[in-house]
Amino acid sequence: MTIRIGIGIDFHRLIPGRALIIGGVQIPYPTGLAGHSDADVLIHSICDGLLGAAGLNDIGHHFPSSDERYQNISSLILLRDVAKLIAAKGYSVVNIDSCIIAEKPQLASYFDAMKSQIAPLVNVAPEMINIKATTPEGMGALGRQEGIAAHSACLIEKRTA
Repeated sequence: MTIRIGIGIDFHRLIPGRALIIGGVQIPYPTGLAGHSDADVLIHSICDGLLGAAGLNDIGHHFPSSDERYQNISSLILLRDVAKLIAAKGYSVVNIDSCIIAEKPQLASYFDAMKSQIAPLVNVAPEMINIKATTPEGMGALGRQEGIAAHSACLIEKRTA
């Protein structure tokens, strides 16, 4: 068996006029994340973690912002496609551990819904996904509520005969 780990990180600015989508869940909030797709910072960090673990570059390589097919696309579709890419290399997801960094909004009540969105796309039970959040305690751009970030560690395995 081959086991590999990848780390993903993503940042997006908060802007008016967009829905806030994190982990495939729409969060009631007065601003949303700027980006070419739906700018789901959590899903993007998971995609990069999975792609990195499989040695498949990054999300921008596979889904470039210059490609109009990805304009306003749900990042859940991107995650589904990433799962297919790693499966094509013979890998399956073992577990995902993610941390969202945001001064506001409070996100803990949405974690189960996020796991329910993510788990079937990567073919794991929801308990194999851990999502947590922390605040930057008012420090820097994230602390000033200018954006939201997410980090993810993704473990994948390849069974060998």
